[in-house]
Amino acid sequence: MLKVTLDRDDGIATLEPDRAITREDVQRAAHVIDPYIEEHGDLNGLLIQVASFPGWASFASLQHHLRFVRDHHRHIRRVALVTDSGVVNAAETLGSHLVAAQVKTFPAAAVGEARQWLQNTDEAV
Repeated sequence: MLKVTLDRDDGIATLEPDRAITREDVQRAAHVIDPYIEEHGDLNGLLIQVASFPGWASFASLQHHLRFVRDHHRHIRRVALVTDSGVVNAAETLGSHLVAAQVKTFPAAAVGEARQWLQNTDEAV
């Protein structure tokens, strides 16, 4: 399941997958994030906290995830990847070329530092 939480005060959504991502997981994330974006225009940050990359439950799940990224990336200022996984760390390089958001990777023990980076709206993106 994908745990999705939204800190409305700071405009930060946290995603914590603990198994392969499903179509329903992506829909749940959109259900939480979309109303905030509609009300506030943008999300300050997306914090993705994962021990290792869980993959997708099916090709349809991957397609839904990619569609979510396509539809949301211009409304998210920053993405913090919090992990020690080498596979997920490569996402910083790939993500910087595919999405409008600034993407940065943090070690698993640096959740606080990642949140601080997402909250820092004074710093240029």
